Amino acid sequence: MYAQAAVTFSTVRDLLRFAVSRFTACELVYGHGTTNAYDEAAYLILATLNLPLDTLEPFLDATLLPDEIRDVVEMIEKRAEQRIPVAYLTHEAWQGEFSFYVDERVLVPRSFIYELLGAPLEPWIEHPELVHRALDLCTGSGCLAIQMAHHYPDAEIDAVDISLDALEVAAINVENYGLEERIQLLHTDLFQGIEETYDLIVSNPPYVDEESVDELPAEYLHEPELALGSGRDGLDATREILRRAPEFLNERGVLLVEIGHNREALEAAFPELPFVWLETSGGDGFVFLLTREDLVTAGEP
Repeated sequence: MYAQAAVTFSTVRDLLRFAVSRFTACELVYGHGTTNAYDEAAYLILATLNLPLDTLEPFLDATLLPDEIRDVVEMIEKRAEQRIPVAYLTHEAWQGEFSFYVDERVLVPRSFIYELLGAPLEPWIEHPELVHRALDLCTGSGCLAIQMAHHYPDAEIDAVDISLDALEVAAINVENYGLEERIQLLHTDLFQGIEETYDLIVSNPPYVDEESVDELPAEYLHEPELALGSGRDGLDATREILRRAPEFLNERGVLLVEIGHNREALEAAFPELPFVWLETSGGDGFVFLLTREDLVTAGEP
C-alpha cells in the first residue's frame, strides 16, 4: 500500500480523501473521540504529522515528504485493518480542554462525568472550597481525578483502580499535570481498604451487560475487558457502590455515577432511591446523582 501511496499521494488533501474512503469502506465504528469517518481521518492525519489538531484548512494542499506519507498511511491502515481506536494509535485522548496519555491498558476516556464537575454541581456543592477530599472509583487513566483537581483546587483526591496496569497509565497523567501531591493512586477493588470519607465520590465503573459485551464492535475489544463488563445486567459494580457509599460520604457528601444505558434497569432494581439524572451532551439518562442523605434515608446499606 505504501509504495502505491508514495507515487500517488503528495498532499494532506490526498491523504484525507484516502482515509475517509478506507474508513467508510471498512465500515469502522466510532465513539472513541469522533463520530464519523471525516473527523476521524482529519484527527489521525493532523496528530501523525504533529500539526495543530484544530487547524486543517491551511495544510490541506501542503506537499508532504515521502516519510510523512508513509507514516500517515501506516496509521490509516492500522485503523482500517486492525480496527484499533485512534486514541491508541496517537496515545492521546481529549476531554474538553484536557489531554491524556492513553494506551490499551485503559479505556479511552469518554465519560460524561467530566461535563458535570464544577458549576453543574453547584445545587449540591455550593462552593468548590467545600470539597476537601474526593474519590474517583475505577479511575482508569486518571482523567476524572485530574479534572476534579482542576475544579476543586482545595481537594485532596484518591483515585482507585483494581488494575495495576491502569494505575501505571494514571501515574503518567498525574505526573504530566504536576498533581503528584494532590492525587493519591490506590490499588484496590472499589472501597476495599479505604479508610477516608469524602465530600464527593465519582465513578465511571464497568457497566456493560453480558449480552452487550458479546456484541461489542471490534474497536471496543481492544479495550480492557475488566473495565467493560459488570455481570449479567451490567450493574454489579454499581450495586456495590450504592451499598457501601454511605460509609464513605461525609454528611453532605455527593455521589456521581455513570451507568451507560442502564437507567431503566437501575431504577427497577432500586425503586426506593431518588435518583437525580443529570443532563449531559448525551442526554439525561447516563449519570445519576445521590446525596448521602438520599442513600441513608432509603436504607442503603
